[in-house]
Amino acid sequence: MAASSLVSAITRWLEGKVALITGGATGIGECTAKLFSRHGDKVVIADIQDEVGHSLINKTLGSSNGTYIHCDVTNENHVKSAVDKTVEAFGKLDIMFNNAGIAGESTARIIDYKKSDFERVLGINVTGVFLGTKHAASVMILARSGSIISMVSIASGIGGSAAHAYTTSKHAVVGLTRNLAVELGQYGIRVNCLSPFAGTTFTTDEFVKAALYLASDDAQFVSGHKLFVDGGLTICNSAFNLFDNPES
Repeated sequence: MAASSLVSAITRWLEGKVALITGGATGIGECTAKLFSRHGDKVVIADIQDEVGHSLINKTLGSSNGTYIHCDVTNENHVKSAVDKTVEAFGKLDIMFNNAGIAGESTARIIDYKKSDFERVLGINVTGVFLGTKHAASVMILARSGSIISMVSIASGIGGSAAHAYTTSKHAVVGLTRNLAVELGQYGIRVNCLSPFAGTTFTTDEFVKAALYLASDDAQFVSGHKLFVDGGLTICNSAFNLFDNPES
């Protein structure tokens, strides 16, 4: 094997796999789809942004490497259809990335928070993850393998970093992830979540590389884990200033 071919084979972490990414038309989902595709993955984009989603497939991924499906993650029929069409198109489902989510209103005070706003965030961020995992698991259990990844946030580990509904939703997904890892582990299915921080020194590349790792066979013994990609932010109380370097 030529050196270039050997390097290509080694670096294509998802060769032959199939992934379904919710909220995959833009943002982190889009970047993940592109990275997964470069690593040999067939990618199905599930989103409500039809024009953008189709454009991503047609102009970037290619119809032989991916497809777009209209999917509102709060609609169980939509989610089930997305999973079914993924299997119909590519014969299987190896990776489910529950990426779709919203921040919701930035209301700071609980007494000002509208019930409808709170429920809308939980519907997309929690129920959407539940439905995505439920229907992905129905396929993966039969195959006795799979990787399920859900997007959370540093708000899942610390208070005061986001509004109430968003913080609540991300804590809920962590709990669901841990329960699912226990249940689905007996079928060879790994369930993890990814906890990024969108700061000025962080880029989307760092987030999606972490998703690539969790999706790959290199993480075959990683399950029930919340992977922080935050540069150590959540483990540090900056008020102590113990290691501050005045020259930095």
